Amino acid sequence: MVTIHCSHLVVPSEPTPSSTLSLSLCDQIKLPNHGSQLYLYSNTSITHHHLIHTLSASLSKALTHYYPFAGRLRRIPGGRFQLLCNASGAVLIEATCSSQFSFKYFRDFAPVHAVPKINYDDVPIEDVPLLVAQVTRFPNGFITLGLSLCRALLDGNSASSFVNSWAKLAKGENLDSSLIPLLDRTKLDSFKLNKPPRFEHPEFLPPPLLTQQHTQMEGQLGSTILELTKGQVEKLKKKASDFGSGYGINNGNGSVRPYTSFEVITGHLWRCVCKVRYAGGDLGQPTRLTTLVNCRNRLRPSLPTAYFGNATFPTVTPTCSFDEIMHKPLSYAVGKVREAIGKMSDEYVRSALDYIASVEDFDLFRDTFYGSGDGKGKFKGDPNLYMVGWTNFKYFETDFGWGKPVSLIPGNINSNGKAFLLENASGDGFIVAVCLLESHVDALRKLFYEDMEDASSKL
Repeated sequence: MVTIHCSHLVVPSEPTPSSTLSLSLCDQIKLPNHGSQLYLYSNTSITHHHLIHTLSASLSKALTHYYPFAGRLRRIPGGRFQLLCNASGAVLIEATCSSQFSFKYFRDFAPVHAVPKINYDDVPIEDVPLLVAQVTRFPNGFITLGLSLCRALLDGNSASSFVNSWAKLAKGENLDSSLIPLLDRTKLDSFKLNKPPRFEHPEFLPPPLLTQQHTQMEGQLGSTILELTKGQVEKLKKKASDFGSGYGINNGNGSVRPYTSFEVITGHLWRCVCKVRYAGGDLGQPTRLTTLVNCRNRLRPSLPTAYFGNATFPTVTPTCSFDEIMHKPLSYAVGKVREAIGKMSDEYVRSALDYIASVEDFDLFRDTFYGSGDGKGKFKGDPNLYMVGWTNFKYFETDFGWGKPVSLIPGNINSNGKAFLLENASGDGFIVAVCLLESHVDALRKLFYEDMEDASSKL
């Protein structure tokens, strides 16, 4: 049982610009709700007073640099949003848990009350904080830091920069130039070009739905954590390479770039998810995979390292059938993942920006783009997989002065077929956090490892 004791409104420690900022086109396609992260710390020596004072004072300093986080969103015509930089502040919540902490409890997503809850129903959007942090202490000395971060404001790269800046300030360190945020969002603005899209953009079109015989499947959603060693990932890479000479990307000199860990883990998970959802149903069932690509270094010129905002764009594989994903070699699914990521060139992203610029009703656009679930944990018949990669960010460097986190997971996942890929704290393996229909979770846990062992036995 988690008990909330009090909350603090934290404002910038120094005066910040008071202005109204336009969000970029990439920001506008995001939902105005919050994504969440949950950090676990095992230090037992820090006092409660020192903990709260350190986090509050350093957050106040961080908001001086990252002052959009102290602002609020405002809805404008066409379903767009503006950012009101008004120093209204972020929120820091103090909480305790009466139960002893256990890793199983943590990994089964049980401590959801350690993640701040955001009230969207009874509060005007202009009053909803863009950043809410919750510190929860457990009786056996563990501490969790739960963060709820507005999706319309930043992506994983910017979230990593912000949290690490906050941690540096907590230790009394100065921020180097790479951590001073660049807030000019016009760098992802296509209105000046006024060009039509040069490509088709299936990533913005509705995904496949389950065929008719499956639509009666209903139930609550469940989440689970799957762990892989780097050795297991290397075996998956070898299997995909041995059976997939036709599916790699040629570097132009006769060589083929090896598959990445993200590609093979994502392809393997996609196959397993299709198998547990199939259950004797329609082999012709259409399915596709969506992921996000950080396009900062894909643009020409590239975005500055310190760019603060959303610069991850969705990309999708071609629509495949369950039969193709389940029964063709692993390299088939992995190759489709690579194909989706590889097409995200400067020209393709610029075309996507022009596509977004032509949208007249962003509410309708978001409903179409995100409309496979109702956001309340109820199954809506989705045969697809949505994979988010957190492997290239420095989340495990987040040391506020009492040590680095011993674990990190998404705060909650309540969308069918959504998954996150992270490296573990020691750097010698990976964590996959995935949400499926609750009745499929146990089958996925079993199949994920059985298929992996099957992969290694055929090497």
